[in-house]
Amino acid sequence: MVSALSTGALAFREARTGVLQQSQDAVIRQFRASVDAVAVYTPPGPDQSELDAAVNHVLHDNPSQGWRVMATYGSLRAYTPSADFARLSPELLRSVHTKRAAVFQRVNVDGRPYLVVGMPVTYTTGEGTESRLSGMVMFLVVPQNTEEAYVKAMISGIERATLVALCLAVALALVAARGVLRPVRALRRATRRMAEGHLDVRLAVNGSDELADLSQSFNDTAAALERSVAELRRLEAQARRFVADVSHELRTPLAAMTAVTDVLDENALRLDRETGDALRLISEGTGRLNGLVNDLMEISRFDAGAVQLNLDEIDLAESVQRTLASRGWQSQVETHVPRPGVLRTRVDPRRLDVVMANLVGNALRHGAPPVRLSMSVREERADVAWAVIEVTDNGPGISEEAMPHIFERFYKASTSRTRSESSGLGLAITAENVRLHGGRISAANVPGGGAVFTVELPLHRDSADVGDTALGAAR
Repeated sequence: MVSALSTGALAFREARTGVLQQSQDAVIRQFRASVDAVAVYTPPGPDQSELDAAVNHVLHDNPSQGWRVMATYGSLRAYTPSADFARLSPELLRSVHTKRAAVFQRVNVDGRPYLVVGMPVTYTTGEGTESRLSGMVMFLVVPQNTEEAYVKAMISGIERATLVALCLAVALALVAARGVLRPVRALRRATRRMAEGHLDVRLAVNGSDELADLSQSFNDTAAALERSVAELRRLEAQARRFVADVSHELRTPLAAMTAVTDVLDENALRLDRETGDALRLISEGTGRLNGLVNDLMEISRFDAGAVQLNLDEIDLAESVQRTLASRGWQSQVETHVPRPGVLRTRVDPRRLDVVMANLVGNALRHGAPPVRLSMSVREERADVAWAVIEVTDNGPGISEEAMPHIFERFYKASTSRTRSESSGLGLAITAENVRLHGGRISAANVPGGGAVFTVELPLHRDSADVGDTALGAAR
């Protein structure tokens, strides 16, 4: 398109210049011949009648040209058929009185083009080697209507030719672009489908150009990625089955061991000191192992997608109080919750109990008193709000390097806890339970010291009254 437009513009400029140059040269040659013929019979210092005769003679030699001839000598003026001295610009007048050659200028008057020529009359000295200005100047004003018509005709022709070339250029560009963009669009669609998880997508390879090589490379990459992902999924499924099978197989012997340790614990007071200490170690280890197996079973159910929520509309404040009371933590935790009956929503009571027990137990084990539990409401829309539960301790907080991994499985923030009673699964199970309810969980450090865990559960207006006056009651 740019080439077609540029070619049309250049063709018009060159053609216009050629037409005007040819017309201009012809007029100047003819006018010079007429002036030279008149100058032979005109004395060096002509009077008014001789100046008029020179003008009439030039016009008589060119009767059909539409010329308007003028002459000046000092203060004398002669013209025929009309005085067009107003079309002589100051620049042309200055130039014609100082130069020995003809000067010309194209002017536009009232929307019509004219060619104005000024030609000084010179004479030679006796030796014939030097020409001098006589002071007499002949002027010619020629309308260029014919040239203007030629230019308009050229414009019309060039416009039509440019339009045809432009349409052809657009058609060729669209064909070429379509040939390039079709495989590019197919590649874009294929990458989007791959990003959505369809790893079996492939491209049709046509031809042997760079785009065909790109399509073949994409197919090879997709095939290799599909094989890698399939292998990873197989290994992941195998690992999940292994964890589930081991946990399941350990439950039976652990149940027997727990029963034996319970019987031995009843007789621990009648045993000697060393035997009692050994028995207590066995009992504590059995308890931790039993908790680890239960956590592994829970994780395996999450991985298998076999977890189902048993929803019930409950009061969140009462549920939290029951969690603390069942574990004997009421005296160790400061609670700030709404009045009973105010904050109600549909949750799984057992899983909410696991969430709160893990968060509060983690704060009691690894933080420092006072441990605080607060509940509030954050409104998001007119019909939806969030129940915000925060558990805060006054301990050393969470290190910066541990913060991104705090909810990962088997992760322990301190190396000194690698042999502690914590399995590293509590916060991971807590996060999974919160996500099952459509909520969010986050961890952060308190500016004054300590860590804060925040749980946000969706609280809809139709299931809870979240009036501001009901909040703030302290327990």
